[in-house]
Amino acid sequence: MVPGGNETAGGKNRAAFRALQDRILNGEGRASREQRARAFGDAGLPGPLGGLIGHVAASPARVSDADFAAARAAGVTEDELFELVICAAVGQSARQYDAGLAALAGAEEAAGAEEAAGGEEAGGGAAGRGEDG
Repeated sequence: MVPGGNETAGGKNRAAFRALQDRILNGEGRASREQRARAFGDAGLPGPLGGLIGHVAASPARVSDADFAAARAAGVTEDELFELVICAAVGQSARQYDAGLAALAGAEEAAGAEEAAGGEEAGGGAAGRGEDG
């Protein structure tokens, strides 16, 4: 469950995010589906395009005009650049979103285990006092 929300809203948000992913990866576009999938996964596009996409995914503050100029000089069109940069950004946000959900699930499991362990100790202590007292 998402803090401050409810499972229905979280389900709708997740569904909307998955629809966005499907659209950018499988919808019509100038960049090939393979290029879009590689940009989404930050999976080693060749040459200057790979450098640009790597910066978008890992360190967006480092993206420069020179990155775009090098990709254009390598033959990538403006439309393809736009699509691939969007794919890289959404792919990185998907990885962060999934990591955040995994961290929340881990924290909830740890809290549940801690509560269960505390309940067992309290129950055992009360039973022990009842037998002795």
